[in-house]
Amino acid sequence: MHRYQLKIEYVGSKYFGWQIQQKGKTIQKTIQSVLKKIFKKKIQLYGSGRTDTGVHAIEQSAHFETEKKIHNLKKFLETINFFLNNKDISILEINKKSSNFHARFSAKERVYKYIIYNRSSKLSLNNLRGWHIKKKLDINLMKIGGKKLTGTKNFGTYRASNCGSKSPIKTLKSVKIKKKREKIEIYFKSKSFLKQQVRSMVGCLKYLGEKKWDLKKFIKVMNSKKRSLCAPPAPPHGLYLEKVIY
Repeated sequence: MHRYQLKIEYVGSKYFGWQIQQKGKTIQKTIQSVLKKIFKKKIQLYGSGRTDTGVHAIEQSAHFETEKKIHNLKKFLETINFFLNNKDISILEINKKSSNFHARFSAKERVYKYIIYNRSSKLSLNNLRGWHIKKKLDINLMKIGGKKLTGTKNFGTYRASNCGSKSPIKTLKSVKIKKKREKIEIYFKSKSFLKQQVRSMVGCLKYLGEKKWDLKKFIKVMNSKKRSLCAPPAPPHGLYLEKVIY
């Protein structure tokens, strides 16, 4: 068998997330249907992890196996993108990998980016590409909150009730917050995340930034491990899977 890695860009607005479901259009299902057209047989695609409904990817990673070797990777890339045309999905790269490579289990780090547009005017050009927040946010206070989130801890506060992870304990390696004019970008780096963890942390940082919470309340909620105390999660359309590092 021959194993190949795909690097994938997509707009998640019209999809019910990455993973195949019984009902609804998903990224994995759409790509697998194209692979079936190309290879004339069912091909299983394995992603680095799930992205929820409405979440985008700048560079998702996935792999599949075939019995026959792909001799012309450039031509294959052109072919698969032809079939994906007008589906808001682009295959950026295809790479030959050893049988030891696994898109999910070989990943060392994942980087997510959340985009906030902090302005009074509504979004037109970037509608459904970021979270529109009218109230002025204190970026310095948000940066302090971001540093408090880093490290190995119980992230139960930010965990969705239907999260399938065995443990709420994760190691958040870094949180970086950048602002340029009205655009705020928040980067989260970890080996893995709980379901809705990033969006829930952003929701809490938003409460801190708009001074609905002070730093003491933010830390208290973080340490409580109680989902009921968490701020409402940020909407999915501001979240991007930035990169998967191997």
